[in-house]
Amino acid sequence: MEEKLVEITDKALEQITKIYEAENRDEGVGLRLGVVGGGCSGLSYKIDFDSLKEKDHILEFEKVKVFIDLKSAIYLKGITLDFKDGLNGKGFVFVNPNAANTCGCGESFSV
Repeated sequence: MEEKLVEITDKALEQITKIYEAENRDEGVGLRLGVVGGGCSGLSYKIDFDSLKEKDHILEFEKVKVFIDLKSAIYLKGITLDFKDGLNGKGFVFVNPNAANTCGCGESFSV
C-alpha cells in the first residue's frame, strides 16, 4: 500500500467535514494544504478551501479531497494534520517531523 503524502487525524477530518458542510461548498472544492514564506521561523502553514489547480497532488480522506501544490508538498511530506480543542485548544495543528525549528505558536517552522 502506498504511503500518503500527509495524514489527517479522525478529529481533524470530522472538523473539516463540519466546516465544509456548514459553508455549503461546491463539489469541486477541496481542502488546500500549503506552505508560504513568512512567520517567525521562516515558513508558515496555510489551510483553506480551494479548487483544484493544475499539477496539484490530490489525496482523499473519506469524503474530503485534499489538494497540495508541488512546492508545498516538499515541506509537507510526512506531516499529520490534527485538531486540538479544550481549554488550551488551538484548532488545527500541523505535526511536522521534518521541522528543524518551530515557533512558540506552532504556526511557522524551518527545515
